[in-house]
Amino acid sequence: MRYVSRALFAVGLLALSLLHIRVTAVWAQEVIVVDFSQIKDGVPPGWELSEYEGKADVAVVDDSGGRVLRLRSTSTSFALQREVNVDLKKTPILEWQWKVTGVPKGGNFFQSATDDQAGQLIVAFSWRKFISYIWDSTVPQGTVGDAPSPPLRTVKAVVVQSGEKETGKWVTETRNVAEDYKRLFGEDPDKAVGVRIQINSQHTKSNAEIYWRSVRFKAQP
Repeated sequence: MRYVSRALFAVGLLALSLLHIRVTAVWAQEVIVVDFSQIKDGVPPGWELSEYEGKADVAVVDDSGGRVLRLRSTSTSFALQREVNVDLKKTPILEWQWKVTGVPKGGNFFQSATDDQAGQLIVAFSWRKFISYIWDSTVPQGTVGDAPSPPLRTVKAVVVQSGEKETGKWVTETRNVAEDYKRLFGEDPDKAVGVRIQINSQHTKSNAEIYWRSVRFKAQP
């Protein structure tokens, strides 16, 4: 999982904050963090690539008539991240589309020796608090737990998908981030300040592959 430790997300956010990167807001009812159908190739503008182990395999490819981001991991760990400024009182719903075509063999975020996932969408609320929505290989869907993190930082992992049952299919996920935060941290959040997409398979020495279409925050229906 390689969360916030070892050149983790918070460090990247501090650097990104100097850039004042903007996300696209639509009618103040939706904040589009990224729409990969609008990206030509490689790392999207405004995003930072971090390689933790091995070389990143990142590409924008055609899939089902549209352009999507493809991440491949072969015993590697890397992430794309960017700063955001999302008012969770106005747009608390996080929605994304992902398709996993290969999960790390025996991945399990509870064990450091098997802490690999094909897909991770991490939301930062400050330099100290994070929620990671993951597609785990073996941990049951709906499981919530503390993920490894450095001192003074807390990462809560939520298993949104598990195993191979939904692999090869586009899956749309919707989470009320404000409610998740309140349930996990015991208080109301103010805003989201960063988003990170990650893949890794270095602990299990295996392979993983995932495709992403878009990530956005929306107003509550």
